[in-house]
Amino acid sequence: MTLQILVYIFVIGAGLGLAVPYGRFMARVFGGERNLLTPVIRPVERWVYKVCGIDENTEMTLKTYILTLLVFELLGAILVFAVMMLQGVLPLNPQEHPALRWDRALNLAVSFVTNSNYQPYVGERELTYMSYMLGVLVQDIISPSVGLAVIVTMARCFSRGSSPTIGNFWVDLIRGMLYIWVPLTLLLVFPLISQGVIQNMNAYVVAHPLEGGEQLIPGGPAGIITAFKLLAEDGNAWSGVSAAHPFETPTGLSLYLHMGYILFVPAAITFMVGWLTKNRKITVALFSTMLLLFALSMPLPFLGEFGGNPLLQQLGVQGGVSMEGKEVRFTLFEHVVFLVTAMAPANGSTLAQLSSVMPLSILQVIFNLGIGAPIFGCIGTGSLTMIHYFIVSMFLAGLMTGRTPELIGKKLDLREVVLACTSFLMSSFTALGFSAIALSTPAGLAAMSNTGPRGLTEVVYVFISTSINNGSFMAGLDVTQPFYNLATILPMLGGRFSTLIVGLLIGGSIARKGKIPISAASLPVASPLFIIFVIFVIIILSGLSFFPVLTLGPILEQLMMQAGITF
Repeated sequence: MTLQILVYIFVIGAGLGLAVPYGRFMARVFGGERNLLTPVIRPVERWVYKVCGIDENTEMTLKTYILTLLVFELLGAILVFAVMMLQGVLPLNPQEHPALRWDRALNLAVSFVTNSNYQPYVGERELTYMSYMLGVLVQDIISPSVGLAVIVTMARCFSRGSSPTIGNFWVDLIRGMLYIWVPLTLLLVFPLISQGVIQNMNAYVVAHPLEGGEQLIPGGPAGIITAFKLLAEDGNAWSGVSAAHPFETPTGLSLYLHMGYILFVPAAITFMVGWLTKNRKITVALFSTMLLLFALSMPLPFLGEFGGNPLLQQLGVQGGVSMEGKEVRFTLFEHVVFLVTAMAPANGSTLAQLSSVMPLSILQVIFNLGIGAPIFGCIGTGSLTMIHYFIVSMFLAGLMTGRTPELIGKKLDLREVVLACTSFLMSSFTALGFSAIALSTPAGLAAMSNTGPRGLTEVVYVFISTSINNGSFMAGLDVTQPFYNLATILPMLGGRFSTLIVGLLIGGSIARKGKIPISAASLPVASPLFIIFVIFVIIILSGLSFFPVLTLGPILEQLMMQAGITF
């Protein structure tokens, strides 16, 4: 295990280390500066502006920016819904997959547009190659670009003084797609393919195994889908079993590449924010807070998985360690670190079935999702959420010290604090509110295969996951039912757009204010004391929202398991 620990530290360290220069590159891209890709991509960028009638030098007001974003997202959802409903008659369908049921198609449309990529379907068995290209891959590029555009806009607003405009949505969107996602994915997909991740458009192969009968071996663009899944934090898997499928994660090296890719771009965003705001201290504060929270996410899953299940130990299983639902090609250590690495930033990729992990592990996962996934997470929205926590923390610290709250050279008023709290409350309200509806209706209860605290956890998990745009679920709950396809739509929309719109509203308010000089009265945002204070604020705010349901779910399950009680 020592070697595995060293390899993991090296891979994560490399991903976070490379984020520093890449964050600088991203800042140059969105600042309109010349960069490494300018000679190649700038002519394409100009051509796109010309064809679309976009004036890159004209900026938008706050209202225009928000309306443009919402209309664009609506049109994207309509396109995806149409593709899913018509996939049976569209080309590139060698397996002759029929159209999806309307409730599932609607769910997928909202899921892809909100970057949730909630996946109550088996991709290789239900989606055509055309659906992958027009529905999955197009939104895999667009949805993270929208989130990236919003965090760029907020950073831009902090760097300005008394500005009535906040930027141009089309320019931010197009630069994100052309300079960030397409080149990065084309570059990083080849290491995955070299390890055996498949990338083809072939018809499925019929194999004849030794035990007789037939087995269908799927093909498909797994390489490009997997690369986007990891880099863009959407978690959308080519296969229904995600990273456990040997065509998606064929080797140990590919598994570690997965984990390095997941943290790379979100970490780079923290450095980009520092460059765009011309304030290195905010980068130190954001990165340090995220890294510390990430490290604090490790102990519970390790304790839970390696501590095992006493009930299994009584049955003769060594150490009581449960490998049910886990990919046996990889070790238990790799399962734990992949769980934390993928779920802390709300990527949503899975190596083990979430229903198969121990209560302490799922407790940590729910906590990381419940706080809004600010740990290197959710392209754009994760960093926005962390900045919202910084705003609330600065306000509380100002009250306790008698200082005027300020952040990155801007005074914080009641408006910004209320807006930041609104973002937290919206996610909590949708997650807990729809959980209550599901647990009190026959349709919601009928999909449960487990009772007791585990059944409660599975229902609550799916709504927390969708409200944070993580998109994963626990397999003990039948989320293919129409009730869950429709009930998860509002949490996905509420979680995504409450964060984005609140970020823009705060940015618009900040942009209209003048810059104030940093003085001895200013609270040092990058100090260890303030970073620890922010972490305590995150824990307390999340505890107020989710502690009761966590007590009745994974905490109670752990206590019952230790007492030898089954349910």
